[in-house]
Amino acid sequence: MTEKILTMDRPNPRQQEFLRCRKKYVAFGGARGGGKSWAVRAKAKLLALRYPGIRLLLVRRTYQELEANHIRFLRQELAGLAEYRATARQFVFPNGSVLDFGYCAADGDMDRYQGAEYDVIFLDEATQLKEEWLRQFAACLRGVNEFPKRLYYTCNPGGPGHSYIKRLFIDRRFQAGENPDDYVFIPAKVTDNRALLKKQPDYLRQLEALPRRLRDAWLEGKWDVFQGQVFQEFTNDPAHYQDRRFTHVIAPFDIPREWPVYRSYDFGYAKPFSCGWWAVDYDGVIYRILELYGCTGEPDVGVRWTPEKQFAEIRRIEDTHPWLKGREIQGVADPAIWDTSRGESIYETALRHRVFFTRGDNRRIPGWMQLHYRMSFDGEGYPMLYVFQHCRAFIRTIPQLLYSETVPEDVDTTQEDHVADESRYFCMTRPIAPVRAAAREIAEDPLDLRSGRFGSWGGVRRI
Repeated sequence: MTEKILTMDRPNPRQQEFLRCRKKYVAFGGARGGGKSWAVRAKAKLLALRYPGIRLLLVRRTYQELEANHIRFLRQELAGLAEYRATARQFVFPNGSVLDFGYCAADGDMDRYQGAEYDVIFLDEATQLKEEWLRQFAACLRGVNEFPKRLYYTCNPGGPGHSYIKRLFIDRRFQAGENPDDYVFIPAKVTDNRALLKKQPDYLRQLEALPRRLRDAWLEGKWDVFQGQVFQEFTNDPAHYQDRRFTHVIAPFDIPREWPVYRSYDFGYAKPFSCGWWAVDYDGVIYRILELYGCTGEPDVGVRWTPEKQFAEIRRIEDTHPWLKGREIQGVADPAIWDTSRGESIYETALRHRVFFTRGDNRRIPGWMQLHYRMSFDGEGYPMLYVFQHCRAFIRTIPQLLYSETVPEDVDTTQEDHVADESRYFCMTRPIAPVRAAAREIAEDPLDLRSGRFGSWGGVRRI
């Protein structure tokens, strides 16, 4: 019997780097056309043949994508080397290794992976998967054998998983339990993929002809903006925290007693609740100065506080925090908290704690437009909305929101939109017209806050 030998095309330098990498978590990509799918198939084949008895999983969003991008190629490339079992959607190798194929397009699809154990997982086009799914797949990376567990992501900017991949591999902002040494990002651009450019010489010109934001993401692999992002104008630039130009995130400062302060609120239990406090200056510019976000730390998972506990904590903060203590604070909330169909309304609970609200204007698209208007920069780079840098829930969740696929101009309601909801309730209490490119006429500024010359930007206080 003639022995079957695996043959492969020569990988480009970035693909070679991916094939050789032995970090626990590896992200490969950034731009379109970088040869990611080929690299995934190559590494899956090599690992399965090299290490007997390991179990591998290759995931795409849909089975159709799996078939088109991987299975049909692997059936040719592994002919005589592994048996493809169509019913089980897996390749079985003579050495006992198994390569499974999976997909996840809806929450229910994750059920089939409950309790599953894999030595190696490939999440192809990982940013197209929700963050909670990405975390659940990572939990399947386990087993009793001695093979070092590996998780490989291929990715482009944009999609539901964008913020998660960006946090770990681009920004490298790690949370408890995440070891920075385990993570590496291997960038890849279409210019690295000589085989593709030879086969499709017009592909590069097609990418260059795209609208600017798509071109930045798909050609240059930039992660700051991406297609489908609702609040593309939101900017977090630490270089301008002090001068407040061309940034929405700024350094905290002590709030003048003359500025009115407001509270906005969106109820949640299994999902996070969100409460934000806003100050308004003499020009009508709004500042998100504090927030209380009922999230466990796992995105979009609520802390399950009762209304009683939520309003008790809000009352405590307003009675003790130096920016809020002694102020008359007006509140606005989701009209749903007045619902009495299930007994006592949530608002009645708030009243017992002296936390008062008016009914928010719940028109969604006008509310989003008010956020857009306030985030727009004038001719000198000043917006009408700022966020203190310790308001982490706003800073994390607002940039990751995507447009709905079914309702144009609306936010996809399946996302973590609780901060956005209570923010639009507040914006709708004081609507403004679109900001013109010309510089705003600056009204009275007796404290000289804009210049920063008198040190009024110090005094950071946190809850």
